[in-house]
Amino acid sequence: MRPVPTLFFGHSTQIYKKSAIAHRRQAMACHRNASAMLTKELMERIVAKNPGEKEFHQAVHEVFESLEPVLKQHPEYLKAKILDRIVEPDRQVMFRVTWVDDKGEVQVNRGYRVQFNSAIGPYKGGLRFHPSVNLGILKFLGFEQVFKNALTGLPMGGAKGGADFDPKGKSDAEVMRFCQSFMSELYRHIGPNTDVPAGDIGVGAREIGYLFGQYRRLNNRFEAVLTGKGINWGGSLVRPEATGYGCAYFCEEMLRTKKQDLKGKTVAISGSGNVAQYAVQKVTQLGGKVVTMSDSDGTVYDPDGIDAKKWEFVMDLKNVRRGRISEYAQRFGCEYWPGERAWKAKCDIAMPCATQNELEKDDAKRLIDNGVIAVSEGANMPCTPEAVELFLANGVLFAPGKAANAGGVATSGLEMCQNHIGISWSAEEVDRQLHQIMVNIHRNVADSAKKYGSPGNYVVGANITGFVKVASSMLDQGVL
Repeated sequence: MRPVPTLFFGHSTQIYKKSAIAHRRQAMACHRNASAMLTKELMERIVAKNPGEKEFHQAVHEVFESLEPVLKQHPEYLKAKILDRIVEPDRQVMFRVTWVDDKGEVQVNRGYRVQFNSAIGPYKGGLRFHPSVNLGILKFLGFEQVFKNALTGLPMGGAKGGADFDPKGKSDAEVMRFCQSFMSELYRHIGPNTDVPAGDIGVGAREIGYLFGQYRRLNNRFEAVLTGKGINWGGSLVRPEATGYGCAYFCEEMLRTKKQDLKGKTVAISGSGNVAQYAVQKVTQLGGKVVTMSDSDGTVYDPDGIDAKKWEFVMDLKNVRRGRISEYAQRFGCEYWPGERAWKAKCDIAMPCATQNELEKDDAKRLIDNGVIAVSEGANMPCTPEAVELFLANGVLFAPGKAANAGGVATSGLEMCQNHIGISWSAEEVDRQLHQIMVNIHRNVADSAKKYGSPGNYVVGANITGFVKVASSMLDQGVL
């Protein structure tokens, strides 16, 4: 019998290899389709289970649509139902806040604390006092906070809280009475190793002081239970500046990937609160020219730039006199756009630092037409999904809020560190650590985006980096 030629075996092996490769590809495609179907079904359940909470739906969808490559490589996340678990807060606390105004009238507000996830550390996230506050908005903010805190590299879980109370137009005495009533319930649910709230919209140094005083009175203990505290009683230098500074630092790192920096760039910034104020200061220090600021009434456009002297005027206007940004235009003779946003200004860089969904698709188109090269989110989810999609499709460097505005909570973490060891660092030391944290976040996010097939996409990179850290920790700790 004639021996079978060796060539036959080689050909047979090639056929086998091709068949095996095809089988693996088919299996991978099936797994991708299965994971995509599972996330779609889960998203439908989330919408049905949380009706009317559109900001929460938006935040969850934005994370989920980035996770397909991770779920493909880590099927154990699906098996352990990590996605189902990570969208459900550990607990949600809702309570009545009763207080008396200066006229002696009884007022009633609703308070909240959403403790979302503590897999990597005690709950950490701000308190927001604003008439728009509701459970859906706080769930969106808390969900975002989980991944933002994970990006910092510090041991902090995610939470958010607040009340539908409006501090605007209230006397200091009224704000104090409200804060004391609010803390009289909240104190039961927080602690230095349990949940450490901070400030947010409507909650600044004044409010943190009143809240901390009531907590100390009720517990008879001086504990590091809030961040954003006064310097004389446990606060950290650079904490007020941190979110705005971090936003500028992250933007600078993005620009470096294109061999550019902020020097000589024209920057449009929205908002005139804490984040916007210090984003303006840091951009100016790094050589950029900021031409806009805004509030809920309108936008000022100053083509000469908001320099250090003008910035000091804004700080007094907003933090001391609590006036409207239109007074800036009256003082310095520049344009004021009543009822309009900052995004019609021609600029190289946009930094939305006001509130969620403030920059829409039409705004993004206008910015792109005007030559914008980078967008760095200082607020939480200030760009709509359609705006983000347009920026990415047109090659605009885009930094999502969970990465770009993580400097605030990172420095809150540094404040917690200082409290635990009983030492206060210099402003230079805190700023150095803040800058390094933002550099690290940028590097980790960029590396994740590249690793999972989306180089340069900071949205995908931030979602994956934060998710993997939290999901892996949840797996390690069992079914909880």
